[in-house]
Amino acid sequence: MTRPQPSGRADYPFFTQLHTRWDDNDIYGHLNNTVHYKLMDTAVNGWLLDHVGLDPHHGATIYLVVETGCSYFTELGYPAPVDVGLRVTRLGTSSVTYDIGLFAPGSDSAAARGSFVHVHVDRHTHRPVTIADAARAAYEALVKDG
Repeated sequence: MTRPQPSGRADYPFFTQLHTRWDDNDIYGHLNNTVHYKLMDTAVNGWLLDHVGLDPHHGATIYLVVETGCSYFTELGYPAPVDVGLRVTRLGTSSVTYDIGLFAPGSDSAAARGSFVHVHVDRHTHRPVTIADAARAAYEALVKDG
């Protein structure tokens, strides 16, 4: 298996900046590996709320994470914010694969690169459902090979 390489800022069509917290650093003085996943999850769900109309409390459909991964390249740490880049590398009938880059401010090379696979499901049955046309159009703006 080939180790993933750091992505660059130009690889991502969408960015958001998230703030780190005092307790995000571990005993080694950098962000604990679990914090990277929290940042990725926050960025993806924030994008869904703002661009797809996700209603996590009352919507008929929700997104469930079925797979994640992360490669770490350089350290991040509090008190610096993190720039999170987001792109879609696969858009299926009911699933979406995100590539997520975590960048130190001013850096062109990702400190960490993660992936999430979301499946769009019925809220009650948790069975996959087709992604609606409006949501698909929003996702298409994030589709970028890489």
